[in-house]
Order: sequence, then C-alpha cells, then structure tokens
Amino acid sequence: MQQYKKLILAFSGLSIIVINAILKHFPEFVEQYYSNGLYVWISKLMRYSFGWLPFSVGDILYTVAILYVLRWLIQHRKRIINDTKNWFLELCTGLSFAYIAFHVLWAFNYYRQPLHVALDLNDDYTTEELNNVIDYLITEANEAHSKLNPIDSLKIEFPYSKAEIIDKIPQGYVELQKTFPELKYNPASIKSSIYSTPLTYMGFSGYLNPFTNEAQVDVLIPKYKLATTGSHEVAHQLGFAAENEANFIGGLAAMHNPDPYMEYSGKAFALRHCLYELYRRDPEAYEQKKTLLYKGVLKNYQEVQDFWMAYQNPLEPIFASTYDTFLKANNQAKGMESYSYVVALFVNYFEGQLEK
Repeated sequence: MQQYKKLILAFSGLSIIVINAILKHFPEFVEQYYSNGLYVWISKLMRYSFGWLPFSVGDILYTVAILYVLRWLIQHRKRIINDTKNWFLELCTGLSFAYIAFHVLWAFNYYRQPLHVALDLNDDYTTEELNNVIDYLITEANEAHSKLNPIDSLKIEFPYSKAEIIDKIPQGYVELQKTFPELKYNPASIKSSIYSTPLTYMGFSGYLNPFTNEAQVDVLIPKYKLATTGSHEVAHQLGFAAENEANFIGGLAAMHNPDPYMEYSGKAFALRHCLYELYRRDPEAYEQKKTLLYKGVLKNYQEVQDFWMAYQNPLEPIFASTYDTFLKANNQAKGMESYSYVVALFVNYFEGQLEK
C-alpha cells in the first residue's frame, strides 16, 4: 500500500497533462472560472503578501530551492544505484508537486480565450492595413520624441533611475483600466531580478515568478526598454500568459502612461513590431517608411540591439530553443514565433481607433 501511495504522488503531475488536454477545448470555461475567477484571487493574495517587500521573494525561493536540490542530490547520490526505484520516485514527487503548483497558481492561463476574441478584433490583417497603422505610429512616435528632445537626430535619454522607471510602470495601467476595467492592477509587485546578469546572457529581459506572482525585470537592459518590459511582465501577472498578448497589453499600458518618457517607449515599441513585420512582407516599403521616422527613434532601437549583441554567447540559442519548446508545450503552437502575432493585435486595434 505504501508503495502505491508513492507511485500516485510521484506521477500526480501527469494529471495536469490530462487536464490541459481537456481545457484546450474549453477556453471559455478557463476564461470565466479560472482567469477571471480563481486566478484573480490567487494573484491578488500573492501580490498583497509579497509586493510590499523591496526585494524579490521569488528569486530567494529559487535560490533556496536550487541549493536544496543540489544538497539532496549530493546526499542521496549513492541511492541512484543502491535504491534506484525509491530515489526516482522521490525525485518525480518533487517535480510533480512543482508542476501542479505552476499550473494552479498561474499556467492554466495558457488555455484561456484568445485576446482578440475578448476584444472583438480580427486575428488577421492586410499589408495595406499594416501600412496605415505604421503611418499612424510613425507620426505618434515622432511627436512623442519631439516633446522630449527638439533635436530629432538624438536618441531619448531617460532622466530617471531604473528604480524610478519601475515605480512608474503601474501608472500606465491606471489609465488603461479606464478603457479596459479588467486590467485593473492593484497592488503592484514589480521587482528587480537578482539574476539579471545570467538572465541577460540567456537572452531574456524579464519573467513572471508564478509561485509568488512577482514581475521580475532584468535591470541591466537599457532604460528605454525597461518601461515596456516591466509593463509586459505586469500583463503576465494579470493572467495573460501568451507572449503576443502580454506584448500588446504591455505596449498599450506604456502608451497610456501619463509620463511622456514611458509613453514614448510604448509608441516606439508598438511601431518596432509593426515595422519588423513590414520588413518581412515588403523590404522596399520598409526602407521607405524608415525614412519618415526620426533618426533619434532609430538610435533608441539601435541602442537595444547593441545591448543584446554585447551579451551574445554560444549558449543563448540553447536557452531560446528550450523556451520555444516550453511555449509549444503550453498551448502556443508557434512557440517563439508567437511574439510576432502581436502585430495582428496592434494593427486591428489601431485600425479600429483610426476609423472612429
């Protein structure tokens, strides 16, 4: 009997795989009862518990967990041969509990209703519509740049510390919730990651800790990028697990921020995604549109590119491939390519705004 209990505990994580396979076909159920039901209470409880602390509880928990696992593996190394079966069952039990907690606390959001359905937007667009939105966003980005620097050839330098930028991020959601009440963000819980250096070498600028619901940001990235990265991670906190949807919501939140520097970051962010898609579709049209954009905006784009180039290393593609596999295993069939689908959301959202 004891052995059966061990087997059940060790492979309890398999139940989540079965549940996910079922939930995949019932996004409306997930939307109503988990994403807009149970998860709202879970996330608020954790943000109230940990958000007020000036340090990342999640990062500390990760550190303790890594040290504990290493200690356990060292202490029980001889059991790998002498007691293989029980050693394996104990290892699987720990992994199963973590896997179940990951989904219950956050990851069931991967199976919620697509955002374009909730917002009544199309999920496709024409190149003509893309060009119209790019023209609009170029005007918006140029005007936002002009408010901050009268010299259009200079990049925008944020006058704030990175801690101040992080503090300003929730203000964008305060404004955005006036249009989308479901995006109410309170309390806030955005933290600097103590793993910023390894995170940068891995090619990531932030992440959500699903076990403490803290939005973690890489504080090594340029200030210009920090504004939208933090807004992106807040979107994950609010239950939008898909990367393209978090990019869209994060971009809108930055654009709605009352601070002009944050607003500029959001507009340039949305424009960059749209320009990249135009380049894929029509390189000549892309080059023509680029001439309409202030050189200062292009220099901010280059600043981010130069930053990531400086941290390129042979292991980065491995981390990217691993994350791509993770996304595909969590109901994002396109994997890393799903980032590009944010353009469909931006184009259809702004097309609707232009028609009003």
